[in-house]
Amino acid sequence: MGVPSRTEITAAAALLAPHVRRTPVLEMGLDDVGTVVLKLEQLQHVGSFKPRGAFLNALRADVPPTMLVAASGGNHGLAVAYVGKRLGIPAVIYVPTTAPRAKVSRLRSLGARVTEVGQTYADAYSASLADAARDGALAVHGYDGILTVTGQATMALEIEQQVPDVARVVVAVGGGGLMGGTAAWFGPSVELVAAEPEGAPTFLRAHEAGSPVRIAPHGLASDSLGASSVGEVPFEAMRAAGVRPVVVSDAAIAAARELLWRECRLAVEPGGAVALATVLSREVRPSDSDGRTVVVVCGANADPSDLPMN
Repeated sequence: MGVPSRTEITAAAALLAPHVRRTPVLEMGLDDVGTVVLKLEQLQHVGSFKPRGAFLNALRADVPPTMLVAASGGNHGLAVAYVGKRLGIPAVIYVPTTAPRAKVSRLRSLGARVTEVGQTYADAYSASLADAARDGALAVHGYDGILTVTGQATMALEIEQQVPDVARVVVAVGGGGLMGGTAAWFGPSVELVAAEPEGAPTFLRAHEAGSPVRIAPHGLASDSLGASSVGEVPFEAMRAAGVRPVVVSDAAIAAARELLWRECRLAVEPGGAVALATVLSREVRPSDSDGRTVVVVCGANADPSDLPMN
């Protein structure tokens, strides 16, 4: 299916510049572990990196769409709803009934028509196909599309500009769009780590099998990292770049989330803390001797009621 080139990603960044935020970075020292640089992508519009790919799909459509259609556990739907609102295009979002209430409420506040169906992202995706087939509709896939991956890759371009001595980048993986874009930009020039929750190791299973395979996602971070398989486009990019899979426990994710709140007052959802959990678990070891370690904090759509209060 092809992997976006650095030239294509650079052009996408220029097109997206009026529509997305250039998110900041923050250095964070970790006792007995080392220093990491946090890429604060949870500060992107609607609380995740997803608007990058969603905007690019809408802006690069062959024919101006009259409706945007998406299936999502929450964050991708929020991005598509936001893009629709900004560009004046009606958005229809299908979500599983397990989607967090905070995300569903936010979807409706953005003006999207929301349909809750099934238990998983795959169920919601299947249900969305009828609307996606309508004349004028543009189906925006959450991770497995060349424009989606190209849009997400603009985050990696920013990392290279903000952290010129980067040696490794750690990115959480569900369907793989963000890591696929990161892999497309950096290739094998830096160490790339795919961070996955133990209940949804889509890339690990694909890495072992040699191609994407279906899993039954579950666990703490499955609302945002709960794809049933890694995407074909992201997998191709990740395999070409030699991305290393690392799986972390729900306990490690919860500890990373608590640390981000306690030390930085960053309120992130469980999926947003998965990359940092690999460092706290010593699966990724920062070392300033060979360059900086960048950890992407990718999502902020947390339910405030379950944030640690200390």
